[in-house]
Amino acid sequence: MKRNLLSFALLAGLSASVFSCSKDDTTSAPVIPPSDGDTAYVLNGIISTEAGSVAGNSVFLDFSTATQTPIARTSWDLGFYTGNDFRVIINNTTGATAKALTKTDITAVTTADTTGFKTTLQLGMGLGTFSIVDNVEGNLDSTVIAQISATEANNYVYIIRPTNGSASAEKDWYKVKITRSGSDYQLQYAKLSETTIKTITISKDANYNFKYVSFDNNAIASVEPAKAAWDLEWTYTTYKSGTIPYPFADFVYINNQAGVTAAELVYANADARNTAYTNYTDSSIASTTFSNSKTAIADKWRVASAPPGSGLVVGVRTDRFYVIKDAAGNVYKLKFISFITQDGGTRGKPKVEFKLVKKGS
Repeated sequence: MKRNLLSFALLAGLSASVFSCSKDDTTSAPVIPPSDGDTAYVLNGIISTEAGSVAGNSVFLDFSTATQTPIARTSWDLGFYTGNDFRVIINNTTGATAKALTKTDITAVTTADTTGFKTTLQLGMGLGTFSIVDNVEGNLDSTVIAQISATEANNYVYIIRPTNGSASAEKDWYKVKITRSGSDYQLQYAKLSETTIKTITISKDANYNFKYVSFDNNAIASVEPAKAAWDLEWTYTTYKSGTIPYPFADFVYINNQAGVTAAELVYANADARNTAYTNYTDSSIASTTFSNSKTAIADKWRVASAPPGSGLVVGVRTDRFYVIKDAAGNVYKLKFISFITQDGGTRGKPKVEFKLVKKGS
């Protein structure tokens, strides 16, 4: 009997100890430090056999985890802003264009409403105007599609040409109408000649800059990673040349919507750049002027063509590097290494070097 009582007491004490430890033990997830960087990181813009100058992927790069997310440029058609405003973007990476009609009833829209639009909505080869594309600097107050009104009758039907020129293969045109339903977006859409209207509700998600819709898949599309999980986007896009919009390959955006900023530092030559890059440390940050423009890097890092007499050399511009501050306060220095045959690279697969300068607090 003593042995049984002793055993029972020991078991009771052990159980109490186990449960006590379980109750008080609050194990937190380990904090993963930001990546130190990479000296030869290749972005994968190529999907299949397409030419590198029209690489099929947009590539999102996150410095702190040293990871990239390649996404097919044709995987989406409309992007719905998740911030306070109700703004919708068209796909700048496929050369999409759009124009508003005077009608508000999508069921009343037919091909007759688009007479002359084939020319109006053309982009590239010297054609197109800024009125048919979203603001090329990424300003959301100047999108082709007007801010979505809470008053249904104030929202007009738009004609969307999803692709243009060499950006992507031609696709069917669509008619769309977007309204608000509480804090959600309500999208009505159909191919131009169709009478059956499809409807999708898009809910805002504060973890992302935009939520996307694919006409082809009739569904929400996964495009951008969560806004805290990327810093740069390398892509083909619609930008500007003089007074007209123009398709650009090898273009770089920063994630300014999430608080990423960037600085461009230019030197006399490659040797001076390399020395400055090596010597750029934590103490250099205070004297660096950062920009929150989405196009802070843009096409300034490379030369894709060099007309005779221009003095330009095709390839990465070796007289400059960039400093990137992410939303967590981590600061990285970034140097482009190659992107085209002339500089030893592969078009559609640019190579970069980035190094951690300062860890965020």
